Amino acid sequence: MDLATIQQKIRESDADGWLFYDVHHRDPIAYRVLGLDISKMTTRRWYYFIPATGTPQKLVHRIESGRLAPLPGQTRSYVSWRELHDGLRAMLGYSRSVLMQYSPLCALPVVSMVDAGTVELVRSFGKEVLSSADLVQFFQARLTEEEIALHASAGRKVQRIKDDAFRRIFDALAAGQAISEHDVQQFILGEFEKEHLTCDGNPPIVAVNEHAADPHFDLTAATSVAIRPNQRLLIDLWARENVPEGIYYDITWCGYTGSRPEPEYRELFGIVVRARDVVREFIAARLRSGQKLCGWEADDACRQVIAQAGYGEYFIHRTGHSIHGTVHGNGVNLDNLETRDERQIGPGACFSIEPGIYKGPVGVRTEIDVVIDHRGQVVVFGDQQRELILADS
Repeated sequence: MDLATIQQKIRESDADGWLFYDVHHRDPIAYRVLGLDISKMTTRRWYYFIPATGTPQKLVHRIESGRLAPLPGQTRSYVSWRELHDGLRAMLGYSRSVLMQYSPLCALPVVSMVDAGTVELVRSFGKEVLSSADLVQFFQARLTEEEIALHASAGRKVQRIKDDAFRRIFDALAAGQAISEHDVQQFILGEFEKEHLTCDGNPPIVAVNEHAADPHFDLTAATSVAIRPNQRLLIDLWARENVPEGIYYDITWCGYTGSRPEPEYRELFGIVVRARDVVREFIAARLRSGQKLCGWEADDACRQVIAQAGYGEYFIHRTGHSIHGTVHGNGVNLDNLETRDERQIGPGACFSIEPGIYKGPVGVRTEIDVVIDHRGQVVVFGDQQRELILADS
């Protein structure tokens, strides 16, 4: 934990301190920011308060008195709930406003870890509770140079596996061999293992026809269908290097198991490709100009392209999500649909751009990953799909 930097960021936020709280490992963000071991038993509430200046304060239960021992600061202990309340009130002292893993109206669910009752308790002491979302992004969602390299390394392998998966499908169909969505999914998982990649138990999506129109199609042996000639095909795969500091790489490509896809399918795919490229260039231009850029603005830029083409109602998810050591990270999302993400896009950010159109049984999506490097440049590692992959191409 870098206490000096945390306190600097607290001061920049105009808050008086950052209050961390957990029980039963409900707030993984707290453990990551503070550098605590989340595997240790936590059956009683603990609180850790970092003031904008001065010495941090701990509040722990006596039967788990060592839970915050690795952290600097003064320790208070409690047994009864009355002692907890008194200790927390004393710990917060003269602070007027405190940051917590809280999001007003749950606008950013990924940050909203603190329960309503705990927020009420802190407010009962006369404190204003503010969202720690910007600080969480700063400490938990910026890639280092080493992490960018791990993202790129995973990307090279994932792109190769994607190519092999399409080839495996087309070769099987050309040879008259049976092959299913589940078969291809298992092939991809096998290649992940060979390449020392992991998807942390969340397997890829291989989807044909109407299954591709379900953005989060739950592919299992039971839901799988056979892949046949002249079908629409979508493969969405994500993985990271199987090391603790690995960063995910997440892409979606579309194809057709024949040579002449229907005109509507081609048209819809062309629209999402255009939308993807527009928002990528929009982000790059704003960063070059030095202007502030929020996640919601990037979502609007992408969504406008699809809406102007007449398919706005069929774009039913955000434009992109944060990417880090989890495939959906805690950083800024490109979102003004499901939430209004007002966090800024800046150096070290990594996120997907993945517009999609899901019209009846027809679903298309294209997905790339963007890294904002430490010079503020937009970087995309690997190929970006521009045309449907066809069986005879």
